[in-house]
Amino acid sequence: MTCEKLSMLCDFYEFTMSNGYLKTGMYNRNTYFDVFFRAVPDKGGFAIAAGLEQAAEYIQQLRFSEKDIAFLRSKNIFDEQFLNYLKTFRFTGDVYAIPEGTPVFPNEPIMTVRAPAIEAQIIETFILLALNHQSLIATKANRIVRAAQGRAVLEFGSRRAQGGDGAVLGARAAYIGGCAGTSCTLADKLYGVPASGTMAHSWVQMFDSEYEAFKTYCKLYPNNATLLVDTYNTIQSGVPNAIKAFKNTGITTCAIRLDSGDISYLSKEARKLLDEAGLFDCKIVASNSLDEHLITDLIMQGAQIDVFGVGERLITAKSDPVFGGVYKLVAVEDDQGAIIPKIKVSENITKIPNPHFKELYRLFDNERGKALADELCLYNETIDETAPHTIFDPNAVWKTKTLTNFTAKALQVPIFKNGNLVYTLPDIEQIRTYCAEQVDTLWDEVKRFENPHTYYVDLSQKLWDIKQQLLKAEDDGNCLTASP
Repeated sequence: MTCEKLSMLCDFYEFTMSNGYLKTGMYNRNTYFDVFFRAVPDKGGFAIAAGLEQAAEYIQQLRFSEKDIAFLRSKNIFDEQFLNYLKTFRFTGDVYAIPEGTPVFPNEPIMTVRAPAIEAQIIETFILLALNHQSLIATKANRIVRAAQGRAVLEFGSRRAQGGDGAVLGARAAYIGGCAGTSCTLADKLYGVPASGTMAHSWVQMFDSEYEAFKTYCKLYPNNATLLVDTYNTIQSGVPNAIKAFKNTGITTCAIRLDSGDISYLSKEARKLLDEAGLFDCKIVASNSLDEHLITDLIMQGAQIDVFGVGERLITAKSDPVFGGVYKLVAVEDDQGAIIPKIKVSENITKIPNPHFKELYRLFDNERGKALADELCLYNETIDETAPHTIFDPNAVWKTKTLTNFTAKALQVPIFKNGNLVYTLPDIEQIRTYCAEQVDTLWDEVKRFENPHTYYVDLSQKLWDIKQQLLKAEDDGNCLTASP
C-alpha cells in the first residue's frame, strides 16, 4: 500500500548482479527489459493488465536508507563502491506500459523498461510482484463478472486473502476487473473501491430470536437493510422473519442474503415468498464459494439471484493462482547509443522471448470497433492503415488474415522519461470504465470460457527476421544448450 519501506523487497540476486555491473563497468549501460506473460490463467482468451499505479509509485519513491545499506554491508559480499552508489540511488530511466484495464495477450510487453543496468535490475522484483498479482485478480474478476451477465458482483475475500496487501490490492484489482464493490474497508479508504457490508450469523445469534435480530438491524440501517436469512432455516423462518421485519419497519428498499444450502432452490423459493408479500424490489444476494463456473450454472438453473458475493475463489484466483509474468532482457545499447537486440534461447520454445525494443499495436475494425489483431513491431516502425495488412495465425504461420479498413493504435504509453513520471495516473473509476470499454472491443469468441478463439498476435516482418537471425546465430555458435 505504501512503497516507502519496500526498498529491500527485492530478490537478493538483483543486488549481487548490480554489484557486479558496477565492478565490471557495465552499470551505466542502457538496457531494455520487457514484462510479459506466457499463458492466460484458466485457459482464458485474454488477461487484464493491472498494477501499474503501484509499480509507478514504487519506482518514483525507491530510495535506500542507511539501515538498508548497513544490512547489505553485513552480508560481507558487496563492495563499498556499490554501497555508496546506493546512497544516492534514483531511477533515471524510461518506462513504457500498457494502461491498467487493457485486455492483453501472451508474449506482449505489458511494460518495457529502458534504464541503466543496475536501475533496471533492482526494480525487477517489485514490478513483477505488482503486475503479476493485480493482473491475475483483475483477470479472474472479469471472468466472474462476465459470468454474472449483468448482475452485480461484490468482492468478499479479505479474510481468505494472502496477507494485507493481497486483500487491499486484490480488492482494487477486482474493481478494475468489473466488480461493483468490496467488503474491504481499507480498499475504500485508500483507493475508493466502494465498501459495503451487512451482517454475519453471529449478529442473528446474539438476539433471543431471529426476528428480533432482523427488526433491530432494519431500525439501525433503514437505508442499507440486507438480512442474512440462513442462520437457522432459510425458508421456514429466515425469509418469513425478514419479510416481517421489512413490513413492520416500513422498509421497501431491501435485500436478503443466502450463504449456504442449495442456492438455486433457495433463491427460487425465497423469490416466491418475497413476491407474495409484495416485496418485488427486494434483492437476493448469494455468497458461499462462488466462481464463474458456479455462477454460470446457477443462472442456467434459473436461480433468482440479483447480486453475487465472491470471496476466496476470486481474491486468491484459486483455480489458477499464478499469473506467470516474467522480466526479460531484450536489448542493450552500445557506446554509440545503437540498440543491439538480445534473445534468451531455450529448448522450450514457449520460453524464447521476442527480442529488441518494440512497439505494440492493436488493430481495430473501423466499422464495428472490434479488435482484430495485435502486432509487435520494431520501435521505429509504423503500420500503414491505407493498405491491406496481412497477419499470420500465431499457431499456424501458413494461415493468414488480411485486414482492410482498420485503425492501428499503439498500446504502450510513456510512464517515466529520464526518471520523471510523465503519466497522469487515472483514478479507479476511470480505469474501471476503460476496462469495460476495452473488453467490449473483443469478439465474443475470444471471451468465451471454454476453448476461446486464439487472438492473433503477430510479429512484423522486420522483427520476425531479426528474431530468426538471432536464433540462427545462436545455433551456429552452438549456444542452444541454455537452460530452459
